[in-house]
Amino acid sequence: MTGTPDTRTARRRYVTVCVLFWLPLGLSIAPLILLFTERGMTMVVIAGFFAAHSVTAAALELPTGGLADVLGRRTVLAAAGLLNLAALTLLGLGTTPWLLGLGMALMGAGRALSSGPAEAWYVDTVQAHDGPDAELRTGLARGGSATSAALAVGTLLGGALPWLLGLGPDLGSRLSGSTSGLVLPLSLPMLLGAAVEIVFVLYVLTALPEPPRPAATLRDVLRGIPATVADGLRLGGRDALVRRVFLSAGAAGSALAALELLTPGRAAALTGASESGAVLFAALACAGFVCAAVGSHLAPLTARLAGSGERAVTVGLGAGAGGLLLLGATAAFAGAGSMVLAAVGFGLVHLGLGAAEPNENDLLHRRVARSGRATALSVQSLTLQLVAGLTGLIIGVLPSGPLPWLLGGAVMLAGTLLWVHRGGTTSPVPRATPRPDAVPSPPSDGPYRRRGEARR
Repeated sequence: MTGTPDTRTARRRYVTVCVLFWLPLGLSIAPLILLFTERGMTMVVIAGFFAAHSVTAAALELPTGGLADVLGRRTVLAAAGLLNLAALTLLGLGTTPWLLGLGMALMGAGRALSSGPAEAWYVDTVQAHDGPDAELRTGLARGGSATSAALAVGTLLGGALPWLLGLGPDLGSRLSGSTSGLVLPLSLPMLLGAAVEIVFVLYVLTALPEPPRPAATLRDVLRGIPATVADGLRLGGRDALVRRVFLSAGAAGSALAALELLTPGRAAALTGASESGAVLFAALACAGFVCAAVGSHLAPLTARLAGSGERAVTVGLGAGAGGLLLLGATAAFAGAGSMVLAAVGFGLVHLGLGAAEPNENDLLHRRVARSGRATALSVQSLTLQLVAGLTGLIIGVLPSGPLPWLLGGAVMLAGTLLWVHRGGTTSPVPRATPRPDAVPSPPSDGPYRRRGEARR
């Protein structure tokens, strides 16, 4: 591959892409719902906005994964940045329900497009430079740490910027008045995120080289996507290790849904008011991202200490399950001791998931051929989203208290048990050569087929 970056350069560029992509989304976390409320939207309408985001992301997850395998990682990743640029601009400046709903739908489409190509590019580049046995875990871990750090910084900055504008001469009110209410203080994090998206797109187009791909017509692309998606789904059905990775992503989705749905109410109950509870939740979310970043950074060390990547996944998922069970055990109690234990549990969930994901993906990339790598990552992401949605529905009908937390903990524990007694079957550095039943490579005269951060 002419012009292929070396491993260190590829790792640095992958980390930079993770930061530039997730920082704008982190900026929107704290002010988004408050901005919708300022625009006069009711909670029913706001719920519809989030439904538009979720439905769009889920519907496009697999097709866009196949698109990146067909057209190339760089093209699809740049398109994701452009969609997020449009989405954040609409969310920052939109004043009507249809514009805001369109912004959320575009953000969902950008989320789906981003689910795979950056990580797939990194793995492709490293293996092209160092061979199929190249060490992947360190770069994947640093990408996970960079993602969590960007979300943490974005959450703090997005929450603090509107507040800072209200201090002193109240620049926020002046800005709102001079724009006839088009730009509110709560709009600025979105518009700042849109500016970062421009940098992201330019960086992707200039810093992520790919080998030339065979010319593909629209018919080739449309014909190649369903075949690639079907290959990715079949791979999860016939490869036990890949299937465990997909199911573990579902367990992580259940844990994250429990945290996102239950933590705000618990924070408000602790502080005695929804406003102060929102501030506490923002601080907890930031702390959670920091714990996830630390967990990702420690993923290679966890694998070395545990003896293999599979055992490291067991340790990480087990820590996450323990954290959720601890949150459930303390949900019925008040007092300082209960608060401390709950905080420990909250941190354990993020720490454990952060340590598990790079090891899971290291195993996944060694079982999947280049031609279907991004599609496999999209299947993994879709599994996380679907189980998270199902868990959210069940939590909604459960009585408040320990039971909803214990549901998430039980699903995480089940995900952990998938890996028990499996760690001894895999060497500390498994072979990178895909199994014979992995997704096949495309014919030499056909188009190349084409991942995404988490969630988060």
